[in-house]
Amino acid sequence: MKTEIMKSKYFFKKSLLISSLVAISCTGLFAFTSNKADSKLLLNPISNLEDEDKFFLGRSFFTIPWVKAPSITAARDGLGPLFNANSCISCHPNNVKGKLFSKENSTNRSLLARISVPKNQSKKHQDIFYKKGFIPEKTYGEQLAINGIFGVPFEGNIKLEFEEKIVEFSDGEKVILQKPKYSLENLNYGEMEEDVIISYRLAQSLNGIGLISLILDEEILKNVDEDDKNQDGISGKANFVYSALSQKYELGRYTHKASVTNLKEQVAFAASNDIGLTTTIEPEKKCTKYQKECLDAPKPKDSIDLPDFRLDAITYYLKNLKTYSANKDTKEYKEGFPIFEDLSCNKCHISSFKTKLGFEISPYSDFLLHDMGEDLADNRVEFSAQGNEWRTAPLWGNKINKLTNKDEARFLHDGRAKTLEEAILWHGGEAQKSKDAFLNLEKSKRDKLIKFLEEL
Repeated sequence: MKTEIMKSKYFFKKSLLISSLVAISCTGLFAFTSNKADSKLLLNPISNLEDEDKFFLGRSFFTIPWVKAPSITAARDGLGPLFNANSCISCHPNNVKGKLFSKENSTNRSLLARISVPKNQSKKHQDIFYKKGFIPEKTYGEQLAINGIFGVPFEGNIKLEFEEKIVEFSDGEKVILQKPKYSLENLNYGEMEEDVIISYRLAQSLNGIGLISLILDEEILKNVDEDDKNQDGISGKANFVYSALSQKYELGRYTHKASVTNLKEQVAFAASNDIGLTTTIEPEKKCTKYQKECLDAPKPKDSIDLPDFRLDAITYYLKNLKTYSANKDTKEYKEGFPIFEDLSCNKCHISSFKTKLGFEISPYSDFLLHDMGEDLADNRVEFSAQGNEWRTAPLWGNKINKLTNKDEARFLHDGRAKTLEEAILWHGGEAQKSKDAFLNLEKSKRDKLIKFLEEL
């Protein structure tokens, strides 16, 4: 373990992160956040880091590529046999949201195809659904793998095309939206089940991912209004999900459908589905009984690729990353936020939460499920989340996403929106009234709202 820590420190010092370690110690919100936008901000640790070695170790396992087994590369073998990427950072460039397209203009590995089938009344399905919240497809499992190690055929590829959809503002200005048309090609293990459900998801920004864990359940649950008792058209719903750690149902707060309750489990699920790494939470390789080459692939010398001390280190790394939080004293913020409130955007994108440590954070999300309309629906169920329901996307980190990905920055769960204006125009369901109000705003106010959102 000492060798791993020494290697981690070497890579850490080669980056710009070293500057943050000499910062003076501070407490409260400003130990965790910064309102100084920088494309590499999310690579920095918080100011009052308690365990530097653990942070270094977690960062190394998050950033350094994994290799297939068996290998002389200590503690790095275990990739696959089926996988999408060989490191976490490759799907989260500089720890921000992933890109939709690669340099070759094919879909980027940051875009994932989540796979499931409808639940039936059999005991087998009921038992699986109780713990997973969905039913995996029998041949391809729960996520399409676009890569395989040598000798193991990859599962398939995602093909993405667009059709245009024109939206017109009340003043006559028109915006062309791109409606995605997805398909799968090069399926190497045969056809999927006829009733398969495929949901396409773009890797999310890691901005504030540690601070989300500091919000008390009751702070989130007080905004639940599933029956819309106040008749404002907004009916936030909590998603209670199974936790392998506590072995009981708890409040979901991570993923696009709030289907994971805590960060350690989210890391384990991503390691398993995206890289093919086993943990004590996900101890089995992602090979189905129909994938012989995957089942027969060489095994790592250790049965668990990411033992708990490494999994905990990655979790610690993510929990202690600096968070970008907008400067509320800027002209853009002061002019745009009242418009944000006037359109009732703040009813779902709640601007302030008090943490269990006593300070307030500004994620611009309620972490609840909302009906977003048929245009964004994917028909996939995850625990209580229905096909038309999505967790309110946190808006903090918009500015860092744009700084890092520039013209390739994308928004919404599948990255269909090239701009924040387009993201608003895809809203429906409970957000329809807010979108209609946006369509009727004069252009100067629309511009101020977008500039405000770009500062978050």
